[in-house]
Amino acid sequence: MKISELASASQVPVKTIRYYEQEGLLPPPSRMANGYRHYGPQDLETLIFIRRCRALNIALCDIRRLVEVQQHPHSSCAVVDDIIAEQLERIRQTQRELAKLEASLSSLVACDTHHVRDCCILKRLKEDDCSANLGVEL
Repeated sequence: MKISELASASQVPVKTIRYYEQEGLLPPPSRMANGYRHYGPQDLETLIFIRRCRALNIALCDIRRLVEVQQHPHSSCAVVDDIIAEQLERIRQTQRELAKLEASLSSLVACDTHHVRDCCILKRLKEDDCSANLGVEL
């Protein structure tokens, strides 16, 4: 199939497919006589796999490793376990950071004035000890 067909079948934009090729996530495609890239079923499978990994916010370097380990089906899957465990910990850390951010914003949200000159939110953000009061690093 041509790159446009691969893009349609995988739901990945053509530009992204070219980028993945450039990054070594997809092998270089064969070329037809007219110079068009030609892709097979394995390319589609790999591209869908990459798309699903990206949906889980897995970094490209980790996806590259996940693609590579599949070339050795009888090897231990410890690398896969480690990558997913590390990703899970990154997500949990992000959740903790977002919870702190939410609490900080929640403490700011209530301003019952109607004029900027009296806005308590702006005043709190201007305070010297604002980051300590909000519980975040500014």
